[in-house]
Amino acid sequence: MTTTKAKVAAAPATGGAPQPDQGRHHKRHPLRQFWRKAWLVLAGVVVGIFAMAGFVTAIEWTNRTEFCVSCHSMKTNYDEYKESIHYNNRSGAHAQCADCHVPRALGPKLVRKFLAYNDVLQEIKGTIDTPEKLNAKRGELAERVWKYMIASDSRECRICHSYDSMNLQKQGNAAKRKHPEAAMEGKTCINCHKGVAHKLPPRED
Repeated sequence: MTTTKAKVAAAPATGGAPQPDQGRHHKRHPLRQFWRKAWLVLAGVVVGIFAMAGFVTAIEWTNRTEFCVSCHSMKTNYDEYKESIHYNNRSGAHAQCADCHVPRALGPKLVRKFLAYNDVLQEIKGTIDTPEKLNAKRGELAERVWKYMIASDSRECRICHSYDSMNLQKQGNAAKRKHPEAAMEGKTCINCHKGVAHKLPPRED
């Protein structure tokens, strides 16, 4: 009698019906867990590949000269560039905007692309959207580019030009004399070659 009462007292409040064991956990099959993780990893890899491909495509698309000159502010710069030796020459080869203004190495290229936000901002503000505005700021802009090129040892210039590949016999007398001196002194291209693609600003020297 006592035992029966104890069982009734120990029974749950749900009327004494037996309940499933709440402490029992059903473990997933190890093989199923493996494939679940494998599919997640594979999906991540595929998404990463497409994201990287899209990123690289966007970077290269914005390197095109057509993209650069799509901004109204670049019209005057582009007209000057088309009159320069870097565009109009006897061999028919010409440098694109990115060849001179965008590094090839990934790290410096990403830094340059990030800093380009200022170009977009100035385009929106219309800072140099007329020849008059451009000429007023030409000195400031040129000095900024020259400083950058000196700091990088004319990195973009050296993609196409190097002292080692120069045939001095085919150069003029001044270049034939100055290039060896510059190489010995460790000078960089922009130290001497300014105004080769865009007009020089008014300078006292």
